[in-house]
Amino acid sequence: MTGTVVTAGPEASVREVAELMRERNVGSVVLVGDDGAPAGIVTDRDLVVGALADGRDPADHAADHGSAPVVTGRLDMDVREAADLMVRHAIRRLPILDGDRLTGIVTLDDLVVRTGDVELTHSVTTELMRASLPDFYFLDRDG
Repeated sequence: MTGTVVTAGPEASVREVAELMRERNVGSVVLVGDDGAPAGIVTDRDLVVGALADGRDPADHAADHGSAPVVTGRLDMDVREAADLMVRHAIRRLPILDGDRLTGIVTLDDLVVRTGDVELTHSVTTELMRASLPDFYFLDRDG
């Protein structure tokens, strides 16, 4: 888990969120409400594919291009539980809560680089890839 989570308010613009991602070298920003609870998550893919490729105004609210409600994990869950949750919801980033407080984020990179568990990493990346590609991609090429 990465303990530092880049956050912004739900009213942040697409441009502001993109600048945060660039400045902090991250692929997502968790949008948090006044109570500090996650209200949404915006990924680099949301911005490129969803907002900018559609010709949207960079001044639009980033929340209109992200995902909500946010799938979250618990601080006390082990890495396999986190990986299962990521696969089940086809997500590459899992914000972690301690009660209602955002305390970290588990990313696909965390699983790949930090666990050293090759089997887990292969399983998660394969399932996430399968979830993001059309079914015909996996058809038997020989028949």
